[in-house]
Amino acid sequence: MITPCPALTPKDVPVPSIMPSRRSLLAGAAGITGAALLSGCSGGGPPESEPEIPLERRMRETAVRDSTRLLERYDATSAAHPALAERLAPLRASVAAHTAALAADPAASPSPNRSRSSSPSPSASAGVSAPVSPAPGAEPVPVKPAEALTELADAERSLAEARTISLTGAPGELARLLASVAACGRVHAYLLTSTPPGAAS
Repeated sequence: MITPCPALTPKDVPVPSIMPSRRSLLAGAAGITGAALLSGCSGGGPPESEPEIPLERRMRETAVRDSTRLLERYDATSAAHPALAERLAPLRASVAAHTAALAADPAASPSPNRSRSSSPSPSASAGVSAPVSPAPGAEPVPVKPAEALTELADAERSLAEARTISLTGAPGELARLLASVAACGRVHAYLLTSTPPGAAS
């Protein structure tokens, strides 16, 4: 014989509690606050990077460095062979003028962050009129005056060729300036080797 189930009323059925306890509420609030603090400390985004240096400024700085090294060779040659100083003086002055022209960037806007990198070197800003100290490890000047002039002419010619190649990617005004400087460099190379040392240039 099957015993029937006893009759149950709603009061007899246990109802599980769905309300969170006070302890769980406090723990949840603490977790949310901690996550907010961690996200605030992370910065909320990638660090800012410095603006990229414009192409024209980079090319001008490279050209100024090349011209400064050429001035060092002129000064070293004049110091090693004083009899050549008078002959080299006008050519060196021309290279110095080119260096000053290349250092003058018309598109450069002064700013505190870029003041050190964008400002020309002291020698370039002064017109490079004073002799430039040779860089450490510079090539020695040949003992014979004729060989010294030949090496100086080779330096002028090599730099002129490099500038002719680089001007294809330069902005308009800088390209014209590099072309003019390269042409002068070829003339210098010719004048340095067209007459023997001691002859009138």
